Amino acid sequence: MLHTISKQQEIMYKTFLKQIASLQIILGFVILVPAIVAIIYGEWYSLAGFIMSGLFVVGTGYGVYRALERTEEPQYKHSLAIAAIGWLMIISLGALPYFVIAWITPEAVMMEFVPAGLAYESSLLNFRNPLHAIFESTSAFTTTGLTMAYHEPSVGKTILFYRSFSQWVGGAGFIVMSLAIFRQLPGQGAIMLYGSEASGTKLRTNVIETARAIWKVYFVVTAAMTLYLAVGTFFILPDYPLAENIFDAVNHAMCAQSTGGFSTLDDSIAGYQSVKMEMLFILPMALGGLSIPFFYRFIFQRKLDELWKDIQTRSMIAASVLGGVALSLFLVHANGVTSPWAVGIFQFISALTTTGWQTSDIGSWDDLSILFIVAGAMIVGGSAGGTVGGIKIIRALLLQKGLKWHVSKVFLSKNTIKAVKFDNRLLLPDEMNAELARAGIFTLIYMIFVFVSTLITVFFMGPNFSLADAIFESASAQGTVGLSTGISDPSMSPVLESVYIIQMWAGRIEIIPVLVLLRVVFFGTKSRII
Repeated sequence: MLHTISKQQEIMYKTFLKQIASLQIILGFVILVPAIVAIIYGEWYSLAGFIMSGLFVVGTGYGVYRALERTEEPQYKHSLAIAAIGWLMIISLGALPYFVIAWITPEAVMMEFVPAGLAYESSLLNFRNPLHAIFESTSAFTTTGLTMAYHEPSVGKTILFYRSFSQWVGGAGFIVMSLAIFRQLPGQGAIMLYGSEASGTKLRTNVIETARAIWKVYFVVTAAMTLYLAVGTFFILPDYPLAENIFDAVNHAMCAQSTGGFSTLDDSIAGYQSVKMEMLFILPMALGGLSIPFFYRFIFQRKLDELWKDIQTRSMIAASVLGGVALSLFLVHANGVTSPWAVGIFQFISALTTTGWQTSDIGSWDDLSILFIVAGAMIVGGSAGGTVGGIKIIRALLLQKGLKWHVSKVFLSKNTIKAVKFDNRLLLPDEMNAELARAGIFTLIYMIFVFVSTLITVFFMGPNFSLADAIFESASAQGTVGLSTGISDPSMSPVLESVYIIQMWAGRIEIIPVLVLLRVVFFGTKSRII
């Protein structure tokens, strides 16, 4: 009996490794792409770092896959755990270029990346710490936006592009990308893995066509936003160098569509020092917070009425307007923020869409404004079926509907069966209870993660931060938002940095796969009586 169990575990581990190796091959090619940018800008040490890292990741992934090629395909019970450990592999090996380039680039060359007239040292030096490199990689691929690159321009164009490209790829998902490009990951098990990463998003009749439709929408919207930002910047800042304008537009469009929030500028979007530029960036953030299915129906199926018929899109628009006005009023009352209306509207949309671009020193805000943006935007998040974090607005709407439903049931007779209309569906009581249970359990687990992280943050953060700052930073990491009060910094405690890495990872794959992975590690996949 013991031998049988051991054999089953061996097969399971080989199945896991085979699928992870196939994802690793894809990651290796993603790492090689920025080499093109390195050639364009003549950043030869970065070129060497990306080529070495990419070839190593591809080579080891291919070797492991070939060795396990005949291993059986994963079963449904394996898919969530494989998705969790696959993403853990992606963020870990995705850190290699940061680490390698930081060590092979001479400090004199690093200083050439620092803009003329400024005296700070290159932030590339931070990536010589492997934990910082993993943090940056995690923040990139999970589309969070917290960073260890304290002065972004000082890491070079190639690293800047890699950060943005990582967010763009991570936003739509590795499994989705592999199905779209290669028709499938090696093995039919990828179709089950798709559901664990894409949360059941369905646009076409089969998984492969759906994956291709997702990336088609994703690419079209990103290209449109690149043109929009480039043209808008040209008219608002006519003296801004054209080459810099194009580079910024490409990177910011990728980060907007993925709701990642990395920027090519020091001080994020505030680096433009223009309120008009801040207003320009509201549209890309808002579009990034909407769902891919909405874009598919609106753009490709020409269903223009989706703009008000789609419950998530309608709610996102309303929440952005009302929340932006409310936060602005809080900031006006606080009397500590310059241009409170522009800041309030921009930062609320940035938080609600979990983009994370920043135009204000949030650490200097009053506690009421900080807690409002946490509860009203960061925890809620944007539309399910998109690239956002948070509990998703559809769950928030469902819980609100469920509360009204339960209250109204008090006034009905025992024999009355009251169906609930939600999201263009008519749900019977049993169906509504099941939907509420799923949404409620996820929300509870989500809040527990934020609560535990807040306690750890309070213990390890510096003396200059408040409880509100700790709640904000924890919610930002868990919701893959990327806004910061200043706690996330190269000088932060390694314990706290590790906690945020775990939160970003769990937040990207919606927590449940992480719990399933822990269950597999400690108890295997055999059924147990609870």
